[in-house]
Amino acid sequence: MARQLRAEQTRSTIITAAADLFDRRGYESTSLSDIVEHAQVTKGALYFHFAAKEDLAHAILELQSHTARRLAAETDHRGHTSLEALMRLTFGITRMSVEDPVLRAGLRLATGGIRPRPPLSHPFTEWLDIVTARLVGAVKESDVHPDIDIDVVAHSLVCFFVGTRVVGRSREPVARQPRRTAEMWNILIRGLVPVTRRARYLSLAARLERELAPV
Repeated sequence: MARQLRAEQTRSTIITAAADLFDRRGYESTSLSDIVEHAQVTKGALYFHFAAKEDLAHAILELQSHTARRLAAETDHRGHTSLEALMRLTFGITRMSVEDPVLRAGLRLATGGIRPRPPLSHPFTEWLDIVTARLVGAVKESDVHPDIDIDVVAHSLVCFFVGTRVVGRSREPVARQPRRTAEMWNILIRGLVPVTRRARYLSLAARLERELAPV
């Protein structure tokens, strides 16, 4: 049991080290030797868990997918409206991206052309499915205008969310991401939500941003 625990801890250390380097340097510019040095493990330990750099990239994408699905399930089970659940999900991913290099690396891998292995879906395909389902619910709950094209809005929202993080990565500190997520929702709410319900969701966006503010 102790040996298994040590092996799991070593694997986690290697993944975190690889994610940090992939996030800061990029996938192509990071070698396995770099990861060994950064993780402070032996090459034997790395190869015991991962035969190639591609295996590490896939492990990171798997963790990103698991995190997104877990956060989506958690927001669904708390009795929120569909739109609030979607907003909380984006802020939740933002918070974890600020704190966790694995999620930041997952985004960089996804935007850098790394393809996950089947049956794992591409992160953007998974996010589109999650967003689409919640927009359908928001229309049914009258929190979003009934005449929107849900596919177009879902695509635009994912592009908006991903784009602010990709652009921000090279222009500003990662701690700025909650502000950018709030700005995104301020724009979307004004375009999607009926006037009679708009104040509630603008207030929610401000509150969710405050909850992520550093103490």
